[in-house]
Amino acid sequence: MAENPFFAPSALPYALPNFGEIREEHYLPAFERGMADQLREVEAIAGDPAPATFANTIEALERSGQILKRTATAFFSIASSDATDGIRKIETEISPRLTKHGDAIHLNRALYRRIKQVTTETPEEAWLLEKYRVDFVRAGADLSESEQERLKGLNEELTRIATAFPQNLLTASTASALVVQDVKELDGLSASTVKAIEKDGTYTLPLLNFTNQPALAELTDRRTRRRLYELSVNRAPENFDLAVKLATLRAERAALLGYPNHAAYSVADQTAKTTEAVEEMLGKLVGPAMANARREAELLSEEAGFPIEAWDWSFYAEKVRKARYDFDSSELRPYFELDRVLRDGVFHAAGELYGITFTDRDDLAGYHPDVRVFEVFNADGSALGLFLFDPYARPTKRGGAWMNNLVDQSHLFGDLPVVMNNLNITKPAEGPTLLTFDEVNTAFHEFGHALHGLFSDVRFPRVSGTEVPRDFVEYPSQVNEMWATWPSVLANFAKHHETGEPVPAELLEKMRAAEKFNQGFATVEYLAAALLDWAWHKLAAGETVENAETFETAALERAGIAFDLVRSRYRTNYFAHIFSGGLGSYSAGYYSYIWSEVLDAESVEWFKENGGLLRGNGDHFRSTLLSVGGSKDALEAFRDFRGRDPRIEPLLERRGLA
Repeated sequence: MAENPFFAPSALPYALPNFGEIREEHYLPAFERGMADQLREVEAIAGDPAPATFANTIEALERSGQILKRTATAFFSIASSDATDGIRKIETEISPRLTKHGDAIHLNRALYRRIKQVTTETPEEAWLLEKYRVDFVRAGADLSESEQERLKGLNEELTRIATAFPQNLLTASTASALVVQDVKELDGLSASTVKAIEKDGTYTLPLLNFTNQPALAELTDRRTRRRLYELSVNRAPENFDLAVKLATLRAERAALLGYPNHAAYSVADQTAKTTEAVEEMLGKLVGPAMANARREAELLSEEAGFPIEAWDWSFYAEKVRKARYDFDSSELRPYFELDRVLRDGVFHAAGELYGITFTDRDDLAGYHPDVRVFEVFNADGSALGLFLFDPYARPTKRGGAWMNNLVDQSHLFGDLPVVMNNLNITKPAEGPTLLTFDEVNTAFHEFGHALHGLFSDVRFPRVSGTEVPRDFVEYPSQVNEMWATWPSVLANFAKHHETGEPVPAELLEKMRAAEKFNQGFATVEYLAAALLDWAWHKLAAGETVENAETFETAALERAGIAFDLVRSRYRTNYFAHIFSGGLGSYSAGYYSYIWSEVLDAESVEWFKENGGLLRGNGDHFRSTLLSVGGSKDALEAFRDFRGRDPRIEPLLERRGLA
């Protein structure tokens, strides 16, 4: 297939993948050629008769596999954002083959010997060299041949199951949708939402990827709320068995690599370093959070006039919020129009803080008509990169919100970054897209990840942008959330979509006053998910689980976080964060969000102490932290920015747990 668009670098600006030319039949041949080419390159590096140097070994590895990299970054972005049946079939076939390919590199003994022989005096090179050594050891390079053979089998099986888990979930999110014939059952939902989910007299509300569906706060019919809640928590039951298999296989793999459990393996190369550090931090939060949640439950039951159930919580929380703070969150929606939030909010804040500007590139196409492309420039007019924005939910897109890199910044190749943000906002049948405040906050959060990728200023792709420890990667994105409610930023974007009138000051004051309300619920919901993840990945090799639901209940009870009215943000059967992607990008790592929030709360305090939305502050954050990616120790980068080690007190104060 000489015309395969992956066989040569894209000729589009910034090497943006040419989605207009890419077809599904291009992927498998490109993967196969990419893997074959890289294995030949690796064999040449491993068999080089010259003494091992940084240039002929580590840098050569960084340069290897370019066809494979181009293919994989495009494909897995599509697999998350627009997964047709054809894409899912390819993913099922190629994922275990990619795992086998990775093992062929990491378990190449001759290559590993050369890596161990490399020395360098350059700090950036020394840091990357150590990363390669750690990568190879954690991938099993020091194991015996028989142990490596077992490891290969485990890796392939883990990848196969962890590919099936999110595919089941994507199907279930539609198959388990709430379907009603009588529109009266949807009383409380906005007219635009009802219109958007109607087709031929039937109303279908698909599930989003967490326990508490947003509509639970609005639906007045208690029976409808219960149906929606139970559909949510009981979806994809086949995933319970897959979760058990994944957790037990990960435990066996960790033991083979010399760790007591997968949690210990997972945190060893994170900023947390030890399981004890994670458990100490989570343990400090459980008691205060549960106490807050129980007080909130009593208050909500008083408002309802009866003991509430889990499906009632969000509905009566909104009623209490209105009564106590005279604040109805739905009153804000007319002031949060999507395009204005993006341009006059997200982009405006970044412009004020970092001096960057954005230009529409309508001449460049994304992978779907909903995708918008923007060119980003530094304050001096120099090119920074491309930003792709994909805001809307669709049946082929997985739940949640995320950032991907389509092109990694690196001086080695002279590449500037191409990054993308995905959200899951319901697309209206007609008229403007009006957001909830949570959706506004998510837009700022995900753009914080995008800035981390766009501002990368490193030599090597392996440490570019968000290639940092998992329990550090959420930190810059959480910091960026602060600008969503910064007065000058809010004033710039929070304007009525019809009249252009600014959001009333008294409504904003009510919103700020209500911010700490329901924090018990929010913290317990999150901690339950983090501790459930932890329980699955503290299993020792050989330990068995007879029933996943029984295990889940017992794990939460042991952790002191079991509360029938506040279920885990993700139950086992739809916990895609930890049961997708082979070893799982967040397996034994869901704690990362609150671990990162400790750093975030400290940083917000620093910005406020130093005048807030000022170019000098942005330049300091960019130069000390955002630009360095993973090219230095993450906590050292934090200290360079903050001037000291982090403290937990600002987080406790923020969440009302002090």
